Amino acid sequence: MLLYKTKKIQPGKGNRLLISITVVGSAGPIRFVVNEQDLVANVIVTALKIYAREGRLPVLGSNFNNFGLYCPTVAAEVLSPWETIGSLGVRNFVLVKKPQDENPILDGKQVVMARKGAGSWKAWFNKSLSRKIVSY
Repeated sequence: MLLYKTKKIQPGKGNRLLISITVVGSAGPIRFVVNEQDLVANVIVTALKIYAREGRLPVLGSNFNNFGLYCPTVAAEVLSPWETIGSLGVRNFVLVKKPQDENPILDGKQVVMARKGAGSWKAWFNKSLSRKIVSY
């Protein structure tokens, strides 16, 4: 006779979710398991660690304040870092690098920096979604 061990449910843990985070400019999504009560900031930190551990390109860095987590199906804005990841009820996200200041101040003087390319990540993302597959 086989005895099965019952799994004890610990209060306050919440459900676990398998989420998929696509990094703009990378080859494919990162998938990992999180608790639905985890904060968005913690999820960004975990995604950056996994991204670096896998040796993906382009190299992103490790400061989570430079990135935003975006949910393309629900909200048109970057998620708040203090929001829980399970609050939206979705599992697919896009990790984007926040735009840097165009005129950073260095030693009290303004330095003008030229931008690479035109537009922002939102324009690129909306443009890529608007492309339709035409069948003949």
